[in-house]
Amino acid sequence: MTYIPHPIDTSAVTLPEDIRALGELLARNTHENFVQLRLQQGWVYGAVRDDLNKTNPTLVPYDQLPEAEREYDRRTATEALKTLLALGYSISPSPSA
Repeated sequence: MTYIPHPIDTSAVTLPEDIRALGELLARNTHENFVQLRLQQGWVYGAVRDDLNKTNPTLVPYDQLPEAEREYDRRTATEALKTLLALGYSISPSPSA
């Protein structure tokens, strides 16, 4: 099987500064959710990833992640925001924010 992904084209979308800041918040939250799920599944921190023993070196606070790991979460969050805008949605803070 040859799979060729076809994500929604977001190349023309430029995120405003306030939305980029939201992207960082979402990236941090993505990591928090990832860690929470892994801990619930019995994973623990370990210097190396070991699926058999359920150890993972990224089960640390977001600020302690290597930059490459944070960038992965940022890209996921940023692409989600850009996709929403590309599909015609608008993103604005709630009046209570």
